Amino acid sequence: MRADEALVRAGEAFTGIRPRLLKIACRVLGDMTEAEDTVQEVWLRWQHTERAQVRDPVAFLVTTTVRMAVNVAGSARVRREVPSDRPVTEPAAPGPGPAERAERAEAVKVALHLLLRKLNQVERAAFVLREAFHYEYSEIARILETTQPNSRQLVSRARRRLRADRSARVNGAEHRLLLTAFLTAAQTGEVAVLENVLADGMRDGGS
Repeated sequence: MRADEALVRAGEAFTGIRPRLLKIACRVLGDMTEAEDTVQEVWLRWQHTERAQVRDPVAFLVTTTVRMAVNVAGSARVRREVPSDRPVTEPAAPGPGPAERAERAEAVKVALHLLLRKLNQVERAAFVLREAFHYEYSEIARILETTQPNSRQLVSRARRRLRADRSARVNGAEHRLLLTAFLTAAQTGEVAVLENVLADGMRDGGS
């Protein structure tokens, strides 16, 4: 395929999902202008990506958008005061204030730290999908590539281990990745990224 044809196809793939990416970015950032800037950055990155190596363009673009939006949300550029003449776009309804959001984020951080200490990758994936997002056991089995009875056993075993006292050392990078995916799923409803993080962790080191 010629380079110009490849770029056209890349543009078509991006254009088809752009409204969804914009919605995700806006929900994370709470500001349409910042969301548009973020999605534009995603497009630039998509142009320079080795797209032949990307098996699922939609998942790649969603994941990239989520990560970039989360990074922008934590930057000083977003935390600065918004000018009064700037139109408020989304969300329209008042949400939790900064203090409440910080408390929720800290609570999630502590909870995930506990999961990382006490559960292996497979147990953690099953437990989070079941307890936090109310997945059916059949759905958990599909994501983790196991049987439905085994997915039930994983959740049950995870509950028992969380009640136990033993713990293990926590991987900082793994904690940050899981925390980002979890908060994004809670904020945007895009659980596909969290599913991928949990499933990848299971394949990389689960037992």
